[in-house]
Amino acid sequence: MYQWRKFEFFEEKSSGKCSIPKEIEGNIQCCSSGRGKIVVGCDDGTVNLLDRGLKFMYGFQAHASSVLFVQQLKLRNFLVTVGMDEQTSPQLSPICLKVFDLDKMQPESSSNNIPVCIQILRVFTNQFPVAKITSFLVLEEAPPILLISVGLDNGCIYCIKGDVARERITRFTLQVENTSDKSSSSITGLGYRVDGRNLLLFAVTPSSVSLFSLQDQPPRRQTLDHIGCDINSVAMSDRSELIIGRPEAVYFYEVDGRGPCWAFEGEKKFLGWFRGYLLCVVADPRTNKNTFNVYDLKNRLIAQSMAVREVSHMICEWGNIVLILNDKTALVIGEKDMESKLDMLFKKNLYTVAINLVQSAQADAKATAEVLRKYGDHLYGKQDYDEAMAQYIHTIGHLEPSYVIQKFLDAQCIYNLTNYLEKLHEKGLASKDHTTLLLNCYTKLKDVEKLDLFIKSEDGLGEHKFDVDTAIRVCRAAGYHEHAMYVAKKAYKHEWYLKILLEDLDRFQEALDYISSLEPYQAGITVKEYGKILLEHKPVETIDILMRLCSVDEELSTKKASNGNRLSILPSPVDFLNIFIHYPQALMAFFEKYISKVEDSPVQVEIHNTLLELYLSNDLNFSSLSQENGSIVPHPKEASSTGASTSSLAENDGVNKDKDCKERLEKGLALLKRAWPADMEQPLYDVDLAVILCEMNSFNEGLLFLYEKMKLYKEVIGCYMQAHDHEGLIACCKRLGDVTKGGDSSLWADLLKYFGEFGEDCSREVKEVLTFIERDDILPPIIVLQTLAKNPCLTLSVVKDYIARKLEQESKLIEEDRKAIDKYQEETSAMRNEIQDLRNNARIFQLSKCTACTFTLDLPAVHFMCMHSFHQRCLGDNEKECPECAPEYRAVLEMKRNLEQNARDHDRFFHQVKSSKDGFSVVAEYFGKGVISKTVEVPQDNAT
Repeated sequence: MYQWRKFEFFEEKSSGKCSIPKEIEGNIQCCSSGRGKIVVGCDDGTVNLLDRGLKFMYGFQAHASSVLFVQQLKLRNFLVTVGMDEQTSPQLSPICLKVFDLDKMQPESSSNNIPVCIQILRVFTNQFPVAKITSFLVLEEAPPILLISVGLDNGCIYCIKGDVARERITRFTLQVENTSDKSSSSITGLGYRVDGRNLLLFAVTPSSVSLFSLQDQPPRRQTLDHIGCDINSVAMSDRSELIIGRPEAVYFYEVDGRGPCWAFEGEKKFLGWFRGYLLCVVADPRTNKNTFNVYDLKNRLIAQSMAVREVSHMICEWGNIVLILNDKTALVIGEKDMESKLDMLFKKNLYTVAINLVQSAQADAKATAEVLRKYGDHLYGKQDYDEAMAQYIHTIGHLEPSYVIQKFLDAQCIYNLTNYLEKLHEKGLASKDHTTLLLNCYTKLKDVEKLDLFIKSEDGLGEHKFDVDTAIRVCRAAGYHEHAMYVAKKAYKHEWYLKILLEDLDRFQEALDYISSLEPYQAGITVKEYGKILLEHKPVETIDILMRLCSVDEELSTKKASNGNRLSILPSPVDFLNIFIHYPQALMAFFEKYISKVEDSPVQVEIHNTLLELYLSNDLNFSSLSQENGSIVPHPKEASSTGASTSSLAENDGVNKDKDCKERLEKGLALLKRAWPADMEQPLYDVDLAVILCEMNSFNEGLLFLYEKMKLYKEVIGCYMQAHDHEGLIACCKRLGDVTKGGDSSLWADLLKYFGEFGEDCSREVKEVLTFIERDDILPPIIVLQTLAKNPCLTLSVVKDYIARKLEQESKLIEEDRKAIDKYQEETSAMRNEIQDLRNNARIFQLSKCTACTFTLDLPAVHFMCMHSFHQRCLGDNEKECPECAPEYRAVLEMKRNLEQNARDHDRFFHQVKSSKDGFSVVAEYFGKGVISKTVEVPQDNAT
């Protein structure tokens, strides 16, 4: 033990000038501490209390003569004393045990503080013979239970257990030694150990160490050792280990026997335990001087060693060690703070001791890391890089990594730097820069094995101790593409994986296979980004992948639905338009496949619009790609190296281009018709866009179809007129000008006007047109003649037959009208004569029967001018009009009112005029009915 280093980790407080207060006059017999004060028992029977700094608080007479033992309780502010009182009887021992409540003072002691004594017990009774007390110990159980053990010189231990304040106690005896030699059997030390529910009592004699199990009845004794110690050489550690001191060594005891042994030479006058330190007052037999040593057993060093005079008592309170000397002086020794200890060790370069010290003191990790850093700096200064790095590694998590990295950036320390960066990643504290630096170290060292271990030795799926993007970027830049791809695939960094495959390795098929294995949503994202490259090298396979992404097979859908899995939302085909910018043929092939497979797509309008634009475009980029046998291959123009001449290639290119354009126009017309079936009001494409495309690309067939579907018949015949297609024009008017089939008969008038302004001989076409105009009576003859007269190439023979027939028809109509006029005139004259006769002549009613009931007419009877007669009873209340003639008369009046009302409805009149084939007949009808023959007199303004 002489090899243990000695340090001064403790120091004397108050400059070593402490003494027992003068108020304590007697000799100190016993001491105790607790609850922030020191209790001193003297041979004059007084008990004195000292506060921090050994200042006198108060004292009181506890016993008549000497105070033998005193103990301050921890849980309650009670003081237990054992002392000599007056002997009232020769049979009774004067030794008494008293319990004082320090929180309660006697009321009669106004000048002096005297606590209340709540209980007095005789230690010795008839059942417990008198003996010399050598040791004393009190254990506080659950309040108010106390366990008091009194060790005697005869090897017995008297125990008192219970509520001592109320004297609800039990007494029992423990026998340790049963020899007559009191020098070897006296109890020199006691110690309690609470082990769960087990209560154990250590008992020490000069010749043995025993252990009692107090939970057993009777208590069971176990001998732990056959060596012992003297008084004041017994202590208990903070782990409830029994410590005894002998001249040759200090021994530790557990419940199962002797434990560690520390060979400290010298007589152990006092033994104690303080915050993990072993306290010893050792008498050197050679110099006969006393030394106070503080041992740090864990770090194997002497924390303090100082020469002292004769010590009478040693106690610990206020975080200090108090040594009371025989001359009533005292030494108050306190532990230095950790910073002072470390400064002392750093000055001596004792870094290992400093590290052990902070670790044993359970200091915070930051403080420990600071010590390790200083030790590492010390080793680094000595160029012991390996050991320095070993210390720096322990600081990870508390020391800024850049501090260490900066020191080891030198090339000769690359191995140490690599080791540090590896540990940094293992603890998950590495940043992107650290990952970059570590991977650069691996690549610089060309250590593929370590690179594999770093990249591929992850514990769990998706768990990475480094920044993934940084690792991929560094490995890719260093040419380790497989490592970069491994990280990207494991971290689900699909963009990185495909970027390496396509841009670095040109492995297009593998990229397509990888995309096929992804979820539809993620696969769609990757195709949007890399679709152009894939189309350039693998167009057919790329389109197949797009078809799988944008459509779901029925079998796959049924399988997923039966398993209860939710189908992910499919990407839309129009989302991939950007990748087809330079490949219109591929886009056309993709959309054609899609609409053939998916019938009710939500984006079919957009797809049809795009396909129409591709089909109808005249300047489609045909020279870059061509479609042959369902696959997209380079155009033959790009294969001039095969030996074909430039002229033949150009000629072949023109033929293929015309053929492709014709096929696309046919597809476009088919799409226009297919996407606008007869039962649909609106098509599955944008009509306005379709019309614009057809106009821009001069696609007349498409325009004709669209105009006809939109019922723009005049625009339809306008297309034929513009093309001077007379045969098609007449055929179109036959189809669209039939009113019975919903057509517009005015188309014939427009057609006739066209031929009238044509300026060339078109007699045959005009005759055919006149046939339909005459059949449906579309135009008056005068209009026909005026229209055709504008064409100087037409002769009268063209319209001779038509005019002859029309004149004959008109003559017949005139004759019919004359006959009707004569008839109406005769009827009018007859009516006037009848009216005149009614006004001037009497009427003779000769009917003999009632017109209503056909019975013989009798009085009272009613006769009407219309020559109808009725019984008055048959008429009821209506005697002013004839029941037979009234309905006809009312109808005439209603008609007259309607005509007068229509005369005021100008909009209806003009609508009938415009919609009628012969507007003049409508006007004549209004005049004939007398509707518009009436004039309204407008009041003249009198202001003239």
